[in-house]
Amino acid sequence: MTFHRNFLPGFFLLTAFVLAIPGTGNSQIINEQTKKKIHVGIGMFTDIYMGVPSDVKTRTINQGFQAVIAYKVPFGKSNFGFGVGLAVSIHNMFGNFTVKNYTDSTKLTKIPDSIGYKRSKLVMPYLEIPIEFVYMNKAKFALALGFKAGYMLPAHTKFVGDDYIYHTNDQLRVKFRNVANLDRFEYGPTLRIGYKWFNLTGYYQLSSIFQQGKGPDLYPISVGFLLRPF
Repeated sequence: MTFHRNFLPGFFLLTAFVLAIPGTGNSQIINEQTKKKIHVGIGMFTDIYMGVPSDVKTRTINQGFQAVIAYKVPFGKSNFGFGVGLAVSIHNMFGNFTVKNYTDSTKLTKIPDSIGYKRSKLVMPYLEIPIEFVYMNKAKFALALGFKAGYMLPAHTKFVGDDYIYHTNDQLRVKFRNVANLDRFEYGPTLRIGYKWFNLTGYYQLSSIFQQGKGPDLYPISVGFLLRPF
């Protein structure tokens, strides 16, 4: 996954740089204050896809990846605060389908029963801006309601199975990047419930993965966890 390899090392190097600024004297005070407001998280989730075509089946677990760096602004000395950040999420849709582009539309086509396969999926990476209103008490219990919007980076499909293209006896491993008619923007409400560094997360995507009228009315509901040690 090109996006996953290229983006994440830079993401975590930037995070490490921010958190490891040498601190002595006034610099140490600034560093400690900044650390308390910066939160870095990494986790996984699974997607439940709504609007899937009737002849297509998706996997029960469609594992995805999420990483976030957020800046929290407390409301005075209260337990409430506001957070905004930058995040990346990678959604995977596994199933018995291939993605086919037509002149004016894109469809999920069921893989014929005569073709054996190990894996077929659609991969959708997003760069996102999450916003949260957070409640956290002294016991480090947190409840956050928020909203996020994102932009889809280059998506692709991957297939591992019988050679249905050249009709040889070899196993086929192919990746296609020409997925057409995708809606590049996504948005929806978020929920996070946490205790100390462990958080349960939820996301209800209001936007369809494909452009209206040019593909299936498909959108995910995401449930997962996020580890935020900082």
